[in-house]
Amino acid sequence: MKNGSKIPAHVAIIMDGNGRWAELRGLHRSEGHAEGARAVREAVRAAREVGVRYLTLYAFSVANWSRPRPEVEALMRLLQDFADSERQELREKGIRLNVIGDLEELPAYARRAVEDARAYTADCNEMTLSLALSYGGRRDIADAARSIAVRARAGLILPEDIDEEFFHRQMTTHSLPDLDLLIRTGGENRVSDFLLFEAAYAEFVFLPIMWPEFTGAALREALGIYAQRERRFGMTTDQVRQNLGRTFDPLDSSGA
Repeated sequence: MKNGSKIPAHVAIIMDGNGRWAELRGLHRSEGHAEGARAVREAVRAAREVGVRYLTLYAFSVANWSRPRPEVEALMRLLQDFADSERQELREKGIRLNVIGDLEELPAYARRAVEDARAYTADCNEMTLSLALSYGGRRDIADAARSIAVRARAGLILPEDIDEEFFHRQMTTHSLPDLDLLIRTGGENRVSDFLLFEAAYAEFVFLPIMWPEFTGAALREALGIYAQRERRFGMTTDQVRQNLGRTFDPLDSSGA
């Protein structure tokens, strides 16, 4: 990073590689997930220290329900343990816990733990930690479209009322700003149905490490890469450098 400058407001992480990390060491996949929980704690602490305002973690996707039942159960128990054990530190550090996705689909014990932690940290305002739980980007978009269609059929909204901002307010990510930086571990170079709407102009950093190997230093490395990027939002390089400040048009690709 350039003397701590250009810290992204919203960072999201696809925490990939827990199972493979364990298998490479002759361990059960659940042990990889347990070690991954340690990496979550370090990522949250490091993000808070460097000044990230929003950190969103892909904790459990809609597709993850298809994994073997014992692995899903282990993940839900880890989620419960995290919510129970970390809520005090989250509150002390001013970190508000938020959820995107469908919390109602989680087992009751995990859902209660997350809801309690969310309520316990509700008045914190230094940083927002969002856990994506039973989340899918395409489903979030489809659910928002369905909600708008129902209201339109009832005559509560007109077609001209609908723009990007209005649409986003119907999504589970409505309280989050657009994504600035998406980090993925595990050596894969794809977004896996994560924050598809919100990541339209995000920078991507793919790290060749498994999630249990993630540290504060790894976060700072990704932030350093981000700091070297030029974000144009459809403008030309000259316009960005001149800081013209016009409202960017997503359909304008002249600077792409």
